Amino acid sequence: MKKILIALIFAIALQSLSAQAPFSRGVNLTGWFQASGPRKIQFRKFTKKDFNDIKSLGCDVIRLPINLHAMTNGAPNYTIDPLFFTFLDSTVNWAEDLHLYLMIDNHTFDPATSTDPQIGQVLVKVWPQIARRYKDRSDYILYEVLNEPHGITNQLWGDIQQDAIDAIRAVDTKHTIVVGPSGYNSYNDLDQMPVYTDNNLLYTFHFYDPFMFTHQGATWNTPSMASLAGVPFPYDAATMPPCPPDLVGTWVEQALNQYPSQGNVAYVQSLLDIAINFRNTRNINIFCGEFGVYIPNSDTADRVYWYGVVKDYLEANNIPWTIWDYKGSFGLFEKDSHEIFESDLNVPLLNALDLNVPEQHSYMMLPDSVGFRIYDDYIEQGIEDVTYSSTTLDYYSTLFPNNDHYCIYWSGGSQYTAIALDFVPDRDLSQLVNSNYALDLIIRGNVSDIKFDARFLDTKTDDPEDHPWRIRTTFQDNSPPWDKRWHHVHIPLSNFTEQGAWDNGLWFNPEGKFDWSAIDRFEIVAEYNSMDSKEVWFDNIIITDQDTATVLETGTLSIQPETSLTGINTIKVFPNPVMNETQIRYSLNENTCVNLSVFSMGGRKVTDLVNKEQLKGEYDIRWQGEDSSGKRVAPGIYLCRMITAKNSSYVKIFVE
Repeated sequence: MKKILIALIFAIALQSLSAQAPFSRGVNLTGWFQASGPRKIQFRKFTKKDFNDIKSLGCDVIRLPINLHAMTNGAPNYTIDPLFFTFLDSTVNWAEDLHLYLMIDNHTFDPATSTDPQIGQVLVKVWPQIARRYKDRSDYILYEVLNEPHGITNQLWGDIQQDAIDAIRAVDTKHTIVVGPSGYNSYNDLDQMPVYTDNNLLYTFHFYDPFMFTHQGATWNTPSMASLAGVPFPYDAATMPPCPPDLVGTWVEQALNQYPSQGNVAYVQSLLDIAINFRNTRNINIFCGEFGVYIPNSDTADRVYWYGVVKDYLEANNIPWTIWDYKGSFGLFEKDSHEIFESDLNVPLLNALDLNVPEQHSYMMLPDSVGFRIYDDYIEQGIEDVTYSSTTLDYYSTLFPNNDHYCIYWSGGSQYTAIALDFVPDRDLSQLVNSNYALDLIIRGNVSDIKFDARFLDTKTDDPEDHPWRIRTTFQDNSPPWDKRWHHVHIPLSNFTEQGAWDNGLWFNPEGKFDWSAIDRFEIVAEYNSMDSKEVWFDNIIITDQDTATVLETGTLSIQPETSLTGINTIKVFPNPVMNETQIRYSLNENTCVNLSVFSMGGRKVTDLVNKEQLKGEYDIRWQGEDSSGKRVAPGIYLCRMITAKNSSYVKIFVE
């Protein structure tokens, strides 16, 4: 009987040990939703293909870091922008379709700034909105309360996190919530967490030790460790670098002095044991949400070895994990590569992580033989927004796009302000030039004196006589006319003219050296004067040999008052013109998320009046003619826009 009891206890212990998350291994998909707002998200940076590629490696979970609080309209309500939900809905759909777990990680986080003790006021506003949106979705979706709280006591953070859990559970009792300690989610702080009573939690910790190895070269620490390089793992006295002069006398020097006893496998495992002991003591589920080594200053072989050590110990102890990150400075791709899945994966690293290794082919830039899109609702994948000047730029303007959902809005800024789009990798357009391909786009402007260039820049080589040469075409009145209506423009690439080059603060006149076979970027630039008071919209920017695009006047900037473009969910304004106050009335034919906003006729948002989910029915909203700061707007014509999940309506408002 005693033997049976012992066996039963052992079986229960094993079951507890293995009863962790329903997933085992994955990646953090960084640098995507970690933006300053939804309109700064370059949505096609990743697509469903990337999710499928990640799954093909043998991963079953993606942790999605999101600068979540920036996706709202701010205090006091922190209402999440419907545009962000549009993006997040797609990732949820992809994950569910591919049977991948998706962790919605609230990554509103600055490593150099302590967590605000009042952050709970934000968490209890944003998380119920997320939970309400996805409460009926599959178990593949998880919620992570907040990434790496720090500079705040564990007791206070524990109470704040409990409030966030309660706020989620008031809406969603189904989905797993990921919780972690203060101290940057340190394993050392796990045992300082409260004993939460919720039985559907996953406890997370992060692992980056020994720090001198994993973060050599990192610039975001205090002090910066940019000068530290070549720290080996495991420790090797023969190759260990001295402390850089700029770090002498800092905590970094102290840590380097301790490295001979800490830069080894046993020490790494002893630290992971802290998290394992917490798991076993509390009998809870645990997860390593981040671990990794910064690429630039670390030895590649040592880096691979460290990953294998950490991964093996995590899996030997039944702890699921997601590495930081997939693409980026801690990622799965070769150093300084284009991060192309078919060409640039770090095969030894994949092997160390026991991931599948897809067939790899050496990358070779071949001439483009067919046209391609630069923008159609979204910047195309393989093109990065690298706009470098102060300007008003919105890639998701809903002010009468020519077709589909969005267009580009560009305004403001001094001379030489520009939209800059970088081809990654570079492109060879030489064959397209010879085949009479053209820059094709739909364009609209608001005043007659608009003048700017669209140009391509080639790639600067190592040749000291070479420069980033430019070739351009100029847009100005009558080419097309700037009459606030859409116009189709088709300019053969062969009609572009060389402009010269700006390089290291010097101007170089054209020398006939522009190279269509090595195109680095495409730019739209205010070459001649500032963009103040000038407004331009772009749609469907394409390289094509077809001159067949159709202008669809979905609406002009001079529509009549009380006109709905859709005839659905219509809006009415009275009195109109507005003296002191007006009433905006609309009806909804279904429960939906509503954004009701007022814009200038140039497309600049004046204020949000409604930004939340509403039930089917009729609504009356009052507007006192004030902007978002409470100041009275200038007399003139304004546009009231209502967007729901399925359609949009517009009406003019005259303010006297």
